Amino acid sequence: MASTSTSANGGIDSSLSSPPPTAPVEKAPDDGSKFKTFISILRRFIGVADLAAVRFSLPAQLLEPTPNLEYWGYLDRPETFISIGDSDEPLGRMLGTLRFWFTKDLKYVKSKPVKPYNSVLGEFFRCNWEVEDTLPEPQHQPSAPASGASSMKSAVIKQDNPARKVKISYLTEQTSHHPPVSAFYIDCPEKGIIARGYDQLSAKFTGTSIRVTAGSHNLGIYITLQNRGDEEYQLTHPAAYLGGFLRGSLNVTVADQCFITCPKNRIKVILHYVEEGWIGRTQNKVEGIIFNYDPQNDKYTKMKDVPDKDILGRIEGVWVDKVYYTLGSQPFSKNPEKFLLADMGPLTVVPKDVPSMDQQLPNESRRYWKDVTSAIKNKQYSLATTLKQEIEERQRQKAAERKETAAEWQPRFFTGSVTPIGKPDLTEEGKNVLDGMHKGDFQLKENDVYGA
Repeated sequence: MASTSTSANGGIDSSLSSPPPTAPVEKAPDDGSKFKTFISILRRFIGVADLAAVRFSLPAQLLEPTPNLEYWGYLDRPETFISIGDSDEPLGRMLGTLRFWFTKDLKYVKSKPVKPYNSVLGEFFRCNWEVEDTLPEPQHQPSAPASGASSMKSAVIKQDNPARKVKISYLTEQTSHHPPVSAFYIDCPEKGIIARGYDQLSAKFTGTSIRVTAGSHNLGIYITLQNRGDEEYQLTHPAAYLGGFLRGSLNVTVADQCFITCPKNRIKVILHYVEEGWIGRTQNKVEGIIFNYDPQNDKYTKMKDVPDKDILGRIEGVWVDKVYYTLGSQPFSKNPEKFLLADMGPLTVVPKDVPSMDQQLPNESRRYWKDVTSAIKNKQYSLATTLKQEIEERQRQKAAERKETAAEWQPRFFTGSVTPIGKPDLTEEGKNVLDGMHKGDFQLKENDVYGA
């Protein structure tokens, strides 16, 4: 089956570009010019409660030529996702979930943050990954009695399984425009693991940085292990900060707490991303604890409040580099045996397998934005801005038509625009799309109605 691949940083392959012959080629703005333009736009929104709800339009030269639905995903290292349920021990599976957590957004570690296109209503994106299922289980028992000598060990138990390829399929659709919300579904039938959720951001410009938090419909990532009695994990998102405007070099920092819970196994994780400090203080530091909790009385939100008797392990490291864990309640610094959970150094973003352009529908992300993408890649910024504005105007017109006829937008692949529990369900068409993707069949009939 013909397909195209992304570049390692998640961008669109340059072979998709074909410059319109009549549009002039313009000089690409340097980073300094980009920052000045960006800051001048952002200053108009100081004090605005939620930039994401405003959906302001940026000139094309400030955008990364990548659709938002393609860029905003959680499988930068899909092999960590498919290995979550491998361990027969609940603690081992929670450690597998943590390994997935720290590698899911590798693009922010390996490349600078960018601004992709704003998704339009009804736009969708789909892709596969096919990776070797060779990642060993995290070690969940001490390898030897504690001693005075500290050691750093690889967090694995050797496995004898031969290498095999496993396919993971991903489907996401923009289900709402006001507020901007997209639903996603990740499926790996061979390993019996799915993940789903809603992506929605809330953003506020403080004057020196943009604080990004999960929107009200974004309750986190929900992972279900179907081969473990439908064991479910909820992973919530911490607040992140986009800074570096004054220095002219954008960077992402995280300073917040987030949680991973598995009610069935009664295990919870608190992760604390430490706020950037003065010179000499470790940057991008994360620390956390794994502990037993009562799902009916989930009262612990601070690490210091959790009794030692409930603690199963501790986590510490630098989330852009290496993250370690220890087993038991002993303080991390005093535990002589530390296991490596994730090392971002040698990792790269795993490319996606995307339907070829002739197999994509008109509202499928790469095809929908291909003319804008082509113009940006060929430095035809005025043309790209015009094309983007035409798309935005068409979306406004479609919204006005629906309002006039009291027509409610219905997503094609998901049962509703949002749900109060944060877990989207697939329509029959959505299930059929994923089933076809598992088989390498990307053919789809065109939509009856388009949102933009």
